[in-house]
Amino acid sequence: MQQYKFILGILLASLFSGVFTLGGYLMLQKNDEVQNISEKQDIVLSNYTEKKNETDFDYKVPEGLNFINASEKVIPAVVHIKTRYNSNNRYSSALEDIMDLWGNGEDNSRGQGTRMSSGSGVIISADGYIATNNHVIEDASSIEVVLNDKRSYRAVLIGTDPTTDLALIRIKADDLPFVPYGNSDKVRPGQWVLAIGNPFDLTSTVTAGIVSAKARNIGIIRSNGEQNLSIESFIQTDAAVNPGNSGGALVDLNGKLIGINTAIATKTGYSAGYSFAVPVALVKKIMDDLLEFGVTQRALMGVNIDDIDANKADIYGLDKVEGVLITGVNKEGGADEAGIMPGDVILKINDIPVNNTSELQELVARNRPGDIIDVAYKRDNDIYVVKVTLKNNENTTDIIRAVRTIITKINELGAEVTEISDKDKELLNIEQGIKIVKITEGKLRDARLEDGFIITHIDKIPVASVDELMAAISNSNQEFLLEGYYLDGQKVYYQLNMKEEVAEDEIKEEIQ
Repeated sequence: MQQYKFILGILLASLFSGVFTLGGYLMLQKNDEVQNISEKQDIVLSNYTEKKNETDFDYKVPEGLNFINASEKVIPAVVHIKTRYNSNNRYSSALEDIMDLWGNGEDNSRGQGTRMSSGSGVIISADGYIATNNHVIEDASSIEVVLNDKRSYRAVLIGTDPTTDLALIRIKADDLPFVPYGNSDKVRPGQWVLAIGNPFDLTSTVTAGIVSAKARNIGIIRSNGEQNLSIESFIQTDAAVNPGNSGGALVDLNGKLIGINTAIATKTGYSAGYSFAVPVALVKKIMDDLLEFGVTQRALMGVNIDDIDANKADIYGLDKVEGVLITGVNKEGGADEAGIMPGDVILKINDIPVNNTSELQELVARNRPGDIIDVAYKRDNDIYVVKVTLKNNENTTDIIRAVRTIITKINELGAEVTEISDKDKELLNIEQGIKIVKITEGKLRDARLEDGFIITHIDKIPVASVDELMAAISNSNQEFLLEGYYLDGQKVYYQLNMKEEVAEDEIKEEIQ
């Protein structure tokens, strides 16, 4: 009986084993019939818990780390700026090294006299105003703006401020997407930010990082001859920023502008994890000044300042290492009239604490001459609060307006021209001339002249004004020798014939 049970058990075990083997074979055979990867991925294994009806966006990103919304808001409003220069030897600039860093290439379309460079910009209003860096467009003979949707426009320069390395340009367009201003005062180290621009001509590139520090001074603008007026109070981030990002947007995760990317600290010329942006609180003020007046209205307290360290605190008998030290006071300046003296320590501007010179300069520079600010300072470890009336660099409260360049369109030549600036005169060592701002269809284009050419003589007759230019052309019997310079110093002659050409078929008709 026991032997019978043993044999029966073996038979049943064999039967079950065969069934399981056959089932496994059939399953494998079914899976082998799958013809594409998508069907293979639909096979759910026993240890894989994903639900088959989940969508691609059902995953959850930790709060504060979702960059998608901000990116989609900002990308359409960041533009690619392409500049053209009719010179190999551009004007001497404090930011020449930065310009070389951000430039993305050259185009020697006129021998070695023409080159191209590029950077980024941020649309800040729906009617075409764009914020960028001064060094992106400085001395450019033409500025082209390419939108994210590939539309291209010629930009007009509204104004520049070399002391903050900012510039305002405009394109003729409406209903454009723009990046709303944020609040750089509320930005804190450790906060996530996005940098959006066009590095290496890779348009609309988004990189992420955190704010590493604020009010950072890296000494990059201070050799431009306006040392006492330059401002460096950068937001430092570790977002990857490279050549071509300059003038692009630094935004928070709400898609609001908190800075204009301006520089990087690197030994290689490429991102090393240290990038710097002008805070939007300063950008707002500079853009408004350039739009309204054409130049920056720089407000000054009329003081010389220095950072405080433990050694200076000991020398001046300070109970704390805080604030900004006053080392000198300009006579009849705003601080002098308010009673501030050398040795005083400024603690707050309009109730905002300041602990280094960069913070103080930025807070003061947000104002205009004639504005009144509250200044809290320490003297003999006692604290005082006074009102200081800010003045301009001429020690008055007057508003300074830019002298607008008058551009005249000459249809006969197919060009827009203006009288030469003192800067161009000094550069080329000439006394007079008429600068070609823009060449359109016409005789000058036919003669292969380029934007930026400066006409000094017509048939050896000097021209110093648009009226003199037109008079010389009128007296030339429609044929004349045009003489002048490009900004690289190259002297060029062009022979022009203003007479209307007679078509060949018209000549045949006359002969017949």
